[in-house]
Amino acid sequence: MDREKIRELLMDVSAEKVTPDEAFERLKHLPYEDLGWAKVDTHRALRKGFPEVVLCTGKTNQQVAKIVQTLSLSGAPVLATKASKSAFEAVREVRNDAVYHEVARVVVVGKPDSARSDKPILVVSAGTSDVPVAEEAAVTAETMGNRVDRLYDVGVAGIHRLLANREQLMQGNVIVVVAGMEGALPSIVGGIVDRPVIAVPTSVGYGASFGGLSALLGMLNSCAPGVLVVNIDNGFGAGYAASMINRVGE
Repeated sequence: MDREKIRELLMDVSAEKVTPDEAFERLKHLPYEDLGWAKVDTHRALRKGFPEVVLCTGKTNQQVAKIVQTLSLSGAPVLATKASKSAFEAVREVRNDAVYHEVARVVVVGKPDSARSDKPILVVSAGTSDVPVAEEAAVTAETMGNRVDRLYDVGVAGIHRLLANREQLMQGNVIVVVAGMEGALPSIVGGIVDRPVIAVPTSVGYGASFGGLSALLGMLNSCAPGVLVVNIDNGFGAGYAASMINRVGE
C-alpha cells in the first residue's frame, strides 16, 4: 500500500481540493503490496466489495500464511480456498483466530461479514460426494455476509427427495446446484424455480464423466432458462457469484 499517496489524498480532502467520493474512487486504484514473489491486491475490497481470496493450490504453506497475514491487516475477513490441513496450521501461526472448514477445505480468518439481507442463498447438492464442493460455495457465501441454507443429497437418481423439499427450494433467492455424474440436477431445479440457478459441475463420477467434463457440458446445454454455469469443482466461484447476485439493489 502506498502510504504517501494516501496521506496526500487525505490532505487534498481536508483542503477541499477533492471530494470524499473522488478520493474513494482514487483509492480503488492505488497499488498492491509487493512481497517479491506475490503482489497482494490490498484494494480489491474497495473495487469488488470483498478482499482478494487466496487459492492455496500451488503455493507453499508459508506463502499462503504470508499472503493471508498481509490481507488480514485491513480488518476484513480473509478466505483461503483449496486449503490443506497443513496450510491451515501455517496460517494459525500468524493468525490464531483462523478457522478451518475441513469438508470445504476453506480457511476463514477474521469475523465474517454480518448478514446484510434476510434473502437466503440455497446450496443444493445432488449427492453426498458433491458436498465438499457445495460446502465451499456455502462457506464462501456465508463469509461474504449472506444467510445460507443447505439441501443436500437430493439428486435425480431419487428425484422424490428433491420434490419433497420443494417448499425450501422455492425460498432460495439464489440457488447454487452442485452435481457430478451427468450433471442433470441444475436443469431440474431450473425448470421448477423462478430464481437464478448457478450450476457447479463436480469431478465426481466414473470414467466417462471425464473428471467432471460430462457434467460441465450437460449443464452448459441445459434447456432450462436461468441456469448459469461455473467451472468444474468451483464452489468458491459459485458462492461468490451468488453473493453478488443476492446483493443487487442493496
